[in-house]
Amino acid sequence: MALLINDDCTACDACKSECPNDAISVGSPIYLIDPAKCTECVGAHDQPQCVDVCPADCIIPDPKNVETQEQLQAKYGRLHG
Repeated sequence: MALLINDDCTACDACKSECPNDAISVGSPIYLIDPAKCTECVGAHDQPQCVDVCPADCIIPDPKNVETQEQLQAKYGRLHG
């Protein structure tokens, strides 16, 4: 499942550069994650890098974009193929 950034985001910019898929963008007032690009770092890292670096602990699973590990891996392949 893709991740999303909730309203607790402080727009600190820690997450944006960590995303291997460029799925995170500057929003107003909080950052946004594009579910079409988010693979939860499947294919690139063992853990979602944005979650690891987020000091506000505001990045959570997106219940509107549920995907299996296989679907996330296939999406990563399409993005980086």
